[in-house]
Formats: sequence, structure tokens, C-alpha cells
Amino acid sequence: MFDPALLRTFVAVAETSSFTRAGELLQLSQPTVSQQVRKLEAAAGRQLVARDTRAVALTDNGEAMLGFARSILAAHDEAAAYFTGSAMRGRLRFGSADDLALTQLPQILRDFRQLYPQINLELTVGQSGVLARRLRSGQLDLVFIKQEPDLPDGRIVRRERLVWAGHKTMQIDAAGLVPLIAYPAPSISRAAAIDALEVGGRSWRITCNVREVNGALAAVRAGIGVAVMPQNMMPGDLIAVPGLPMLGEVDFVLLDNPRAPREPVEALVSAIVGRGVRASA
Repeated sequence: MFDPALLRTFVAVAETSSFTRAGELLQLSQPTVSQQVRKLEAAAGRQLVARDTRAVALTDNGEAMLGFARSILAAHDEAAAYFTGSAMRGRLRFGSADDLALTQLPQILRDFRQLYPQINLELTVGQSGVLARRLRSGQLDLVFIKQEPDLPDGRIVRRERLVWAGHKTMQIDAAGLVPLIAYPAPSISRAAAIDALEVGGRSWRITCNVREVNGALAAVRAGIGVAVMPQNMMPGDLIAVPGLPMLGEVDFVLLDNPRAPREPVEALVSAIVGRGVRASA
């Protein structure tokens, strides 16, 4: 009943409160925008936009139409993505280290699901070591995890320097006890922290055990201790705490199950490698 093109123009007018700005957004002339809104009003049999020389505002019927228009366009876009996307089908059991949620990975997965709507993507989030074990046991098809540099397995997406992340108020005496926020073993960041402190001759104590990245960030922000994080994944409100032993690097790698269906695996590998998976803005 309602042409999606007319609905899209109407939504642009409603969101910009201007026929001119809506035209610029849609790359249409202002007269064309006005004409399309009038066509939608004719189709609805109601006035949708109240116009005067200074402002553009929606009528009560216009407000109702705005809600319907957004729902119709969302369904239209979803259907278009489904039928114009890849015909690739299958099931893909994907595992990701939880702190990778701080990168572009969520957006990559959204884009992947839109591009390949007929692939059943099953996501498991956890610690890198646990995900690697599940991959080896055949429970996952592809994992994106952190591991020590230069191991022979996996495809490296990028390499990062590890840093001691702390709240800006965190102060640690040069010879004082280091309060450590850590994941349970086995954990790349836990092992890196303890190894560096032991080699540096620093005494330490685990002040908070966490099981996921939000818990680690909450503990750091509360000043409970310091946590080891990849440098480019540290949120802007935290600092790299000085005066602590130098940490090494970590690799972000993709590991796949050789028995998994190759097409879905390679498609997601290409999506992740192509975007580089940098920290979120």
C-alpha cells in the first residue's frame, strides 16, 4: 500500500525537520521531496506534515505514520538483505574471546549475518584457552582468540603490546605489593602478568578474580588493582600504569577445525581479516 521510497523520504523529513536537508540526505531536489510527501499523504488519506514558512512539524497522523514507516522499512531492508545476500548456507559454530567485544568484532558479525542470512551463526564467548580446547574437541568450527606470539597454529590477525591497565588514581610504590586483577588459569593475561612480576622480582597478590572483561574493567575502575590488557583495547578512561615490569606481546589469531564446512569458515575468516579488528571507537 505504501511505497518504501515515499516512506524513506517521509522519515528523512521527519528526522531532519526540513525538506531541504532531507533532499540533501537522499540526494533529491527539494521539490521532489515535497512531491513524494504529498503522494504519501494522498495514499494515506491524511495530512502528515504541517508546513509553514519557518518550520516543518508532524501532525498526529504524521507521528503515527513515522512509527509505521520505520517498522515497514526495517522489514523491507531485512527482506532485501535476505533475498539479495549470498545463497551460502550452513551452520557455523564460532567462538570468540570475551574481550574482543571491545573491538570492531560485533559490527563485523552483524555485517556478516546480513551478508550471509542463510548461515546459522552460533556464537560462544569465553576465555581463549577454553575456546581452543572446545575447538580441538570438535565442539566449535572457528575461534578468534589470543595466544602467545609465534606459535605455529592459527592465522594471525594482528599483534599487540600488553600493558598494565589501571585507574588514573592508581599508585603503586616502586617496591610495593602489586594488586592484580586476573582471570582464572589458564589465561594468557594472567600468565603474562605473573611471569613479568616474578622475573622483575616484584611481590604481588591477586585482589580480584574475574571471569569476563566487564568484570575486569569494573574492578580496574574501582581501583582494586591493575589488569593486563592489549594496549589498543584499553578504554580511554584507564591509563598504562608506569613503573611495573615490561610485558610482552600477544597475538590475535583465528583457529579453525579442519573438519568444519569450509565455505562458511572461510567467509568469516575473510570478513575478520579484511577489517583487521581494531579497537572500537
